[in-house]
Amino acid sequence: MAASERPTVTRRNLLIGGGAGVGLIVAWGLWPRRYGVNLAAAEGESVFGAYLKIGSDGQVTVAVPQTEHGQGVYTALPQIVADELGADWRTVAVEAAPINPLYANPLAAGILFGDALALLPEATRATHAERAALMLTAGSTSVRRFEAPLRAAGAAARVLLCKAAARGWDGDWRSCGTADGFVVMGDRRERFGVLAERAARESLPGGELPLRTGDDKRLTGTPAPRLDAPAKVDGSATFAGDVRKPGMVFASIRQGPIGDAKLLSADKPAAEAVPGVVSVIETDRWVAAAATTWWAANRAVDAMAPRFETHGLIDDRSIAAALDAALAGEGARVHDAGDIDAAFTGGRTQTATYRVRAALHAAIEPTCATAEWNDGTLTLWMPTQAPTLARAAAARAIGIGEDRVVLHPTIAGGSFGANLDHRVAEQVAVLARRLERPVQLTWSRGEDCLADRYRTPAAARMTARLGRGGRILGWRAQIAAPRTGRDLARLLLGGDVAASLGMALPGDRGDALATEGAVPAYGVSNVAVDHHPADLGLPAGWWRSGAHSYTAFFTECFLDELAGFAGMEAHSFRIAMLGGDVALARCLSTVATMGGWQGGVPGSAQGIACHRMRGSAIACMAEAHIGDDQRVKVDRLVVAVDCGRIINPDLVRQQIEGGLIFGMAQATGAATGFDANLPDVRGFGGLHLPRLVDVPDIMVELIESDGDPGGVSELAVPVVAPAIANALHAATGRRYRTLPLLG
Repeated sequence: MAASERPTVTRRNLLIGGGAGVGLIVAWGLWPRRYGVNLAAAEGESVFGAYLKIGSDGQVTVAVPQTEHGQGVYTALPQIVADELGADWRTVAVEAAPINPLYANPLAAGILFGDALALLPEATRATHAERAALMLTAGSTSVRRFEAPLRAAGAAARVLLCKAAARGWDGDWRSCGTADGFVVMGDRRERFGVLAERAARESLPGGELPLRTGDDKRLTGTPAPRLDAPAKVDGSATFAGDVRKPGMVFASIRQGPIGDAKLLSADKPAAEAVPGVVSVIETDRWVAAAATTWWAANRAVDAMAPRFETHGLIDDRSIAAALDAALAGEGARVHDAGDIDAAFTGGRTQTATYRVRAALHAAIEPTCATAEWNDGTLTLWMPTQAPTLARAAAARAIGIGEDRVVLHPTIAGGSFGANLDHRVAEQVAVLARRLERPVQLTWSRGEDCLADRYRTPAAARMTARLGRGGRILGWRAQIAAPRTGRDLARLLLGGDVAASLGMALPGDRGDALATEGAVPAYGVSNVAVDHHPADLGLPAGWWRSGAHSYTAFFTECFLDELAGFAGMEAHSFRIAMLGGDVALARCLSTVATMGGWQGGVPGSAQGIACHRMRGSAIACMAEAHIGDDQRVKVDRLVVAVDCGRIINPDLVRQQIEGGLIFGMAQATGAATGFDANLPDVRGFGGLHLPRLVDVPDIMVELIESDGDPGGVSELAVPVVAPAIANALHAATGRRYRTLPLLG
């Protein structure tokens, strides 16, 4: 079958309903054909395609191509396979998938590199991601991208097991079923482990692949226990910093300030005087010390007091001036519906300007990687959301082919997008090559802040015209922000690759990634979104929820202001404009009912906001006030979520609750200013992150839906800050138009 003839994986052709007893079917074309499977099997294990192994002891091991950094993919993705296979959840294990085009994530590539891929023909974009083996964990895409192939993998293995059992029973495999790790036909039962070796030699029949039917003993939709939790609790989970190799040394590093920094000098004798120091390694852009302990290495880096030459000045004033100049200049239209000029002609408009500061990732695990150079091969252990890109970066750094780099992806302690940056792979590769011994490089907490790839600052001028009855006749969002998409593509893909993908974009083209989420989820006929590119000089990276983290703030705060101008209650104002968006209307109505919405009247200290992203809908009601210490105090958060069909409700709740706290941190802190090309914040203490005592009462309602799964891990982040800002207006009468809200 030619590539162009292979069926497209959609919900429509994945889940095809039939009458009673017919069940669900999936095309055999989903079974991988073009690329070889490189899943390694231990003794007693049989490989069933790219995602699944079954051992003679009955253990079912699922290969997961996504990075586990706390969001639960090491549970949700195996749960899809186990449900379709009919496995006993107690026998399911998980391992990181090897690098292979079979595990490419074109959905995430389209989010991160949409502008870079824009000049490629649309039909070839997914093919490019596959051929380049772009394995990516980003954009809340894990379940959305991999549910179909994982379900197909489980179904195919189940059919093969049934065929092996039926052959031994002299029966018809179509009469067999599976449950709790057994193949069952009438009164006969046989364990998966006994059948696995024979089943792996069976062949898939022609025709359509039947999926499991019925609700008995199903795992999908159940709160199956997390597979990664026990190891994290007992300390046996292996992070990059846990790797130990014979003769290994530990390294700390100091990089230059923001901008085109070049190392001028470093006091090597001072470093070598620190007990335990083994070596000092310099490049044009950084200096590192290796020692028998990391503490010694970090002391040595401090003792060297490295000096860097940096061109240009980046501080709060230069950033504000660049954003103001961008807003005053001509923007590029990234979204246009109706006729905005006609809508604004001859009428009074309402305008408000909003700003957000740079945000840090501040993951609990500092940047870390371990490497070993041995006999011409570099072996890496590191948490990465883009293993193929990290491998390529390490290979380029020391001038070897990618086939001479072996990368072992480890679980991550958070990330929030930080592990899409692969500079640590380049640095540890250079260290391992020069030292010719295993080395573990860990950035200090201060270095993590100084060398972060920040969520960029941004500003917006929002303009709207109201008609009779409070109807919005026209809506325009002018957003000043760097060309995030272009910068991210250059960072992750490398200059040469990015250029080949069309990074030399026309000068008048806006950056869709920098304005993502700015189109309001309301039935406004005339809408325009303009991107005003701003050159801030800051290194931009991917931050949890991307531009949604500020565009939702712009939209939902401005919408509240418009409701005030129209003399309408904020909840009803939103409901009236939603049109046919039933999911978002249900979310708004649910939080209003659950939270006891009082209309956001003065003194109520209640605010409301809603948002759509990654195929999901969310609404949030916040109760907040300004405390005696002049800090924002959030008393309650009530949230309703419609994220389509749910694989594991506990995971969804965990991600929503975690996202709410993350978004609350953005509203009250998690930001930094800049002075002389350096961030003001050098550690957790300067971020004003919420403490346990600051965490509000949280209520989360998951709305039942049979729609396609939507994204969850980022969903709750954007909606919190505007809900809190609107609550503060109800409490104080003052509008808060900057993030952090008292920053």
